[in-house]
Amino acid sequence: MKTPKILKNFSAEKWGPLLALVILFVISAIASPYFLKTRNLMNILRQVSYTGIIGLGMTFVIITGGIDLSVGSMTALVGGIAILVLNALGGGIWAIIVAVLAAIGIGAGFGAINGLVITKGRVAPFIVTLGTMAIYRSLTLYISGAGEFRSQSDLFPELGMGYFLGIPIPVWIFIGLAVLFSVILNHTRYGRYICAIGSNERVAKYAAIKIDRIRFLAYVIIGVTVAVTAVLLSSRLNSISSSNAGQNYELDAIAAVIIGGTAMSGGSGTIFGTVIGAIILGIVNNMLNMLGVSPYLQGTVKGLVIIGAVLIQRKKKQ
Repeated sequence: MKTPKILKNFSAEKWGPLLALVILFVISAIASPYFLKTRNLMNILRQVSYTGIIGLGMTFVIITGGIDLSVGSMTALVGGIAILVLNALGGGIWAIIVAVLAAIGIGAGFGAINGLVITKGRVAPFIVTLGTMAIYRSLTLYISGAGEFRSQSDLFPELGMGYFLGIPIPVWIFIGLAVLFSVILNHTRYGRYICAIGSNERVAKYAAIKIDRIRFLAYVIIGVTVAVTAVLLSSRLNSISSSNAGQNYELDAIAAVIIGGTAMSGGSGTIFGTVIGAIILGIVNNMLNMLGVSPYLQGTVKGLVIIGAVLIQRKKKQ
């Protein structure tokens, strides 16, 4: 029997995550009458935007064959420092602008620290970012006295809680960054070099690609995305907890990237897939809450999803 042309052209790697999202969306709509409510859908998109933005940066890191476990702790620290800067400058519109710029600069700096130790120190990314995860959280607790960073600005919450054309501002920022990073990954020399390094580092080296510089920039990029999330999260609550803020964000970001089809071993991946992966995770969490499943079991579901996605990738390679 002849295989239909549409099935021949179907790429599981490219369209598999989208198909999974459609199926999950239909099942969720049937399982709960509240799922399709506009307010619920907007809440899902707002929630996934925080870890989704970090996931965009994580895509670059994982494609190079690396990983960053420090993003959750970094979110808390950068968000806390942003609030301290905001309060020191009085909390007005210019103070918010300076605080946002300071957060982006600090986030890029923390990412650069990770990148430098990995590329110049020749230490495995897992070890480096595991160490900085502990350092960043420890510094956050020390600076805040194990308490909260509280903003004194009345304008700051508008950034995280505001809407534009009926859609939350964090979602617009998520979409905008996704478009930007998709262009960088697919249509620039830097994007091609990232994939080349992840596919075969030795061949990339023979091709005169500056491996350390490309890999270093990937960690700077994820530092910037962490900073954006830190600002949005702290503005939403007008405060940030030193102990709980950013908790498990590294798990959610990595899960979104892997579910989206990016190879854990590096070499290939898409920003579009990461966006789909983040939304899938958001819908799963939402349905678990609606069905009354204990929130303590959500980590179990994410862990199983990550393991399953990696196993599927390995079977495809075989």
